[in-house]
Amino acid sequence: MIRRDALREYSRGSLWLLPVVAVLVSVGLGAVLSRIDVSPASLLAFQGTADDARNLLIGISSTMVTVIALLLGLAVVALQLSSTQFSPRLLRNFLRDRPNQIVLAVFVGTFGYSAAGLFEVGVSGGERVAEFPRFAVTVAIGLLFLSLGLLVFFADHLAHSIQVDQVLRVVERSTLEVIAALPTGGEPTPLPPPDAHVVVASASGYVQVAYVSELVKAAAAQRVHLRLRPRVGEHVVAGSALAWAWPVEGDRAALTDGTARTIDVAVTGAVRIGFERTLEQDPGLGMRQLCDAACKALSPAINDPYTAIQAIEHLTVLYAALAAHPPGEITGRAQGCVVAIPTRSFAEHLSLGVGLIRRYGAAEPTVVAALLRLLTATVEAGGHAEEQRAVVIEQADLLMAAAERAVAEPADLALVRSERAALDPAPPASATPGRPADQ
Repeated sequence: MIRRDALREYSRGSLWLLPVVAVLVSVGLGAVLSRIDVSPASLLAFQGTADDARNLLIGISSTMVTVIALLLGLAVVALQLSSTQFSPRLLRNFLRDRPNQIVLAVFVGTFGYSAAGLFEVGVSGGERVAEFPRFAVTVAIGLLFLSLGLLVFFADHLAHSIQVDQVLRVVERSTLEVIAALPTGGEPTPLPPPDAHVVVASASGYVQVAYVSELVKAAAAQRVHLRLRPRVGEHVVAGSALAWAWPVEGDRAALTDGTARTIDVAVTGAVRIGFERTLEQDPGLGMRQLCDAACKALSPAINDPYTAIQAIEHLTVLYAALAAHPPGEITGRAQGCVVAIPTRSFAEHLSLGVGLIRRYGAAEPTVVAALLRLLTATVEAGGHAEEQRAVVIEQADLLMAAAERAVAEPADLALVRSERAALDPAPPASATPGRPADQ
């Protein structure tokens, strides 16, 4: 059974769905408008002959085919540039760009409207006639001008959408919404005993969404605890462990075969596994996209450290949000039964992102300094919690050690040492408050 939200997620990244809907709507609209009879003297009536109307519709149809081919070509070029310049994982963001889908739908709809009109404009029963739906032809002209305006809009929108600032901003905004929806740390959840029933994955792929309410309902019905093994966003292999189930305290009798099969079906239906990661419950995907952009910019083929710094600055916003609301397990409880879905901790998110960029950019002092500013902002957003500070200091020490090994000139380390000093609880009085420019 295909879930409604899975279809919605797929449709948002589909380039064909809206154009198909537009064709159907345009054909229906043409059928309705062709029934409207207006006087030839009306301002809303096309003033030409039936042959003029047919030639007009033929011209609009052929023009739309050419423009659609141009539009798709420009879109493919934009996708290729974003993939090679930033990250292949950013392609889904461009495919999900609603303005591009709407523009393509209007062009295809205009073509469908004009082509369908050729069946009844100036012809009837296989013979030429002088009467034709003048108002419907006027609407075709209006759609032509609308398409012309959208073509200019598309060129402007495409030019802005492939700018690095806009690309990274879209990722940041989408990921912040996911972080805000994540639960913070709560009560500890039980761990599975050695004899817990293992629910195996029915397919290989990435865990995209775990429906907590459905898992809680199934657990309460069978009087069991449930714990997923993979975190949302992790890859699973068919036949490997997907979850564990075991009876609640006081009901320690072994699960019957029927109960085990019921749990298997319920868990398999409540955990969506797909061929790609999605942002629905996985903020790590957005962080990975920003890290990819930073690492790609630091590669010898591109050599663009400032783009890496920009990606780090957007990562700073995400890590600050995580520090202010440290993520905890996704849990659900009902009738003494507990459902637990593990998530990456703040420390794991931080070490993955900062560590990945550190290994690629340790030789560039401005990049290391940007990472240290990220850590400083993270500590400030977290309210100076000791556990978070310890994780941040560990990453800062790794950054300093990597920079000292990779940077040849001691003078180049002045910026790095200045940013590292900002993390100390009591900076030395002789520390220079100013920062060298990193542009």
